[in-house]
Amino acid sequence: MSRTSTSVAERLGAFFAVDDEWERPAPTARQRRNDVWVALATWVWGAVGMELLRSVADPRYVDHPWWVQHLLIALGTVPLVWRRSHPLLVGGGLMLHMFFVGITVPEVMRGFTMQCVYVFALFTAVAWARNRRPMLAMVGGVLVLMFGWIAWQYALGTAVQEMLDRSRDAKPPSGLFPQIPAAVALDVVMNAVYFGGGIVGGQAAWRQARSRALLEDQSRQLAEQADELADRKVVEERLRIARELHDVVAHHVSVMGVQAAAARRVLDRNPQAAADALTHVEESSRQAVGEMRGLLGTLRRTDRRTDRGADGAGSGPGAASDAGPGSEDRAPQPGVEQVATLVQEAAGPGFAVTYQVVEDRPGALTEVPMPVGLSVYRTVQEALANVRRHSTAHAASVVVRLGAQGGHRYVEAEVLDEGRPRTGTSGSGLGLLGMRERIASHGGTSEIGPRATGGYRVRVRFPLPG
Repeated sequence: MSRTSTSVAERLGAFFAVDDEWERPAPTARQRRNDVWVALATWVWGAVGMELLRSVADPRYVDHPWWVQHLLIALGTVPLVWRRSHPLLVGGGLMLHMFFVGITVPEVMRGFTMQCVYVFALFTAVAWARNRRPMLAMVGGVLVLMFGWIAWQYALGTAVQEMLDRSRDAKPPSGLFPQIPAAVALDVVMNAVYFGGGIVGGQAAWRQARSRALLEDQSRQLAEQADELADRKVVEERLRIARELHDVVAHHVSVMGVQAAAARRVLDRNPQAAADALTHVEESSRQAVGEMRGLLGTLRRTDRRTDRGADGAGSGPGAASDAGPGSEDRAPQPGVEQVATLVQEAAGPGFAVTYQVVEDRPGALTEVPMPVGLSVYRTVQEALANVRRHSTAHAASVVVRLGAQGGHRYVEAEVLDEGRPRTGTSGSGLGLLGMRERIASHGGTSEIGPRATGGYRVRVRFPLPG
């Protein structure tokens, strides 16, 4: 095969998308019902047109029995019922119908209705064929038969003689071209435009259906991804709440444990110190309950947002209620200003905690944004809880620094202790994991681990906006 023929075959294959994996879906029930009405209307139209032709034409040119003519019209229109469910079978069958009827009963084939049916069938075969290679083979066979038939009519058939007989008693043509070559050229051009329009239009319809299907598939994927992202946001929010809850419970339970142990030790010797320690236990428990209630209220509001309908109303029972009694009067989330209170609550008999704020300018502490301040607070809270649970230290120091480096401002929190790891108290690691995730969410850095001189260090730094 020459290079030219290979190039032509490749272009035809690309135009008809023979290697495309997309397959047009089967017609819907509504489309099948529409095809039934189209076939019925075409049948009636063809029958009426045939009778109009029989009423005005020379009987010599419509000399076949009327029932044969109407039977062939029915055989050429009824298959349109299955034009979309079996496009190649219907298209190929109607092309054979055209050639057979054109030879035997030409007045039926040349009628306007049947001419439209043949082009419509070819259009449908190209537009709805699910396997593109057999479709391309059928189109090639139709073109070969069509132009072969034209050549046979003029070369071996009676078309030339009939033309001469009709023009013998008529006035000779006045055109620029000879009569016979002009008739051949006219038939070739008309059929090329006629059938070529059906083929090109069918391929354009197939490509349009393919583009529409791909767009619908992309829209469905985007909708699924949007739902997945929304679900992921909910999960991330719940994980954040779980980390907050872990920090709250771990801190306050540790404080209560330390204070209760201190009260037990000095209960006989110093009742006032024991009472103070139990007061701290009471305050820590109340604060823990309050913070837990706030976090659970946030979780309920998250659940209600995911359960709301299009009108914004809750779908579950009690959706109109808030997180609980007094939810409107809850304290805001703690920030960097509450670290001092946190240090005071963490200190107790047998465990001293010092706190220091280092500012590069007066009032810098008030410039820390709430999300960053909350992260500083939770980091110090988790670090002090870990010291009490996992260290033998009797003292710890907390330093909050605010400054600038390289033109960028930062807030830094550092928690130091002098103790050694306590045996048998290894944790799950979720506290440190949550701490690192919180630091990463704000673009901060951390230094967490044992010190070379003994003890443990937790130092985190968060960048400040502006």
